[in-house]
Amino acid sequence: MGNGNNICLIGYMGSGKSTVGRLAAKRLGLSFADTDEFIEGREKRSIPDIFEKDGESFFRRLETGLLKELARDGLENTLLSTGGGIILAEENRTELKSIGTVIYLRAEADTLYERVRNDTGRPLLNTADVRGRIAGMLKIRAPLYEAASDHIIDTDGLSVEQTVSAVEEIFKTAQ
Repeated sequence: MGNGNNICLIGYMGSGKSTVGRLAAKRLGLSFADTDEFIEGREKRSIPDIFEKDGESFFRRLETGLLKELARDGLENTLLSTGGGIILAEENRTELKSIGTVIYLRAEADTLYERVRNDTGRPLLNTADVRGRIAGMLKIRAPLYEAASDHIIDTDGLSVEQTVSAVEEIFKTAQ
């Protein structure tokens, strides 16, 4: 397990990483950082624009470079929310564990679909069968999320508040 003063939230898009992360960071007195926001700031363009113009593999390389940099620079007292596909590269799974306690916000495909179905800013969901795409991607990614995580919170049926409380409990025991 990495630095006990940091938390890394992983999970599929719509699992609540950014929403839960912001609230939990505030309550725990941690800084909040989001890998997607870092990349958008550096690239001076949106994630959908990066995907459209340069492709997913380019974006994945940006994610890996950012994680390596964050691990090297030694984040302190930070809750890091990550992009849903960050766990696809084995080196990223290793880097996450070196950065902090990794928590997987797990949710079933139907729950995720309900959370993201009206969100047009998710390039990987630009398809006629959004529910099918989520289920297919989740089948591939779920074992990777599980392998990368130190803790799993099942968010199906949990409110944002309940999920934040679960993150707080894990953080307090990691200290």
